[in-house]
Amino acid sequence: MTRKPAILAGLIGAGIQASRTPALHEHEGDAQGLRYLYRLIDLDQLHIDSNALPELLLAAERMNYTGLNITFPCKQAIIPLLDELSPEARGIGAVNTVVLKDGKRVGHNTDCLGFAEGFRRGLKDAPRERVVQMGAGGAGAAVAHALLSEGVQRLSIFDVDKERAECLANNLNEHFGAGRAVAGQDLPGTLEQADGLVNTTPMGMAKLPGMPVPVELLRKALWVAEIVYFPLETELLRNARALGCRTLDGGNMAVFQAVKAFELFSGVVPDAQRMLAHFQSMNG
Repeated sequence: MTRKPAILAGLIGAGIQASRTPALHEHEGDAQGLRYLYRLIDLDQLHIDSNALPELLLAAERMNYTGLNITFPCKQAIIPLLDELSPEARGIGAVNTVVLKDGKRVGHNTDCLGFAEGFRRGLKDAPRERVVQMGAGGAGAAVAHALLSEGVQRLSIFDVDKERAECLANNLNEHFGAGRAVAGQDLPGTLEQADGLVNTTPMGMAKLPGMPVPVELLRKALWVAEIVYFPLETELLRNARALGCRTLDGGNMAVFQAVKAFELFSGVVPDAQRMLAHFQSMNG
């Protein structure tokens, strides 16, 4: 009887102690009969920043890691350190999954697929003529691609770094056609005309409490989507639900990006429904 290969994976990011990703991967690994170990590599706990990425990647290779997930604030900083990018990662300009195999570091992006699946499930028939997105970082790039792929006609992107928002809008217009995306200028005016609001910033995380937009700009007719999932109910979602808005939490994206990452690491197709049920049980 041939032994299934052991999987050693990890997550690199800042302030990730509350992450559900290790439990998601290990639980599904157990169900598949795999020896599957998943570790957190928390920059905050180690008192380092993204400048340590070259050292961390080299250490992972030396310790025979199968692969790494990458989260805030490393999804773009990791790219120059990789040997290859999948077409999705190259198009999006961000990486959240690195497969270490045959001496090569190959970057993938499963965030786009993950958000799209959650969006289809949770906001299936939501109007999508005009949408406001907060954040133009690594996760924001993936979510923006997913939104335009799912039929959003005009996406206004706001970021504290206006140049970053413009770069992302230009990238999106090259892929999806002129005028589909724009770097936002007037947040109150744009939100007033919007069908939906998506937060792709880390604002709302346990370590970064608060809201990405002033609460007074929310209104009942707006649907609100979030990618933060610890906590599952962010301040943004809590205020939006109090107004009667349709909402989408970050759980589905977290699960469905993990589903694809699990397959990339192990070569085994996981049971997505089982992973979703396990995630929900952890937040019950």
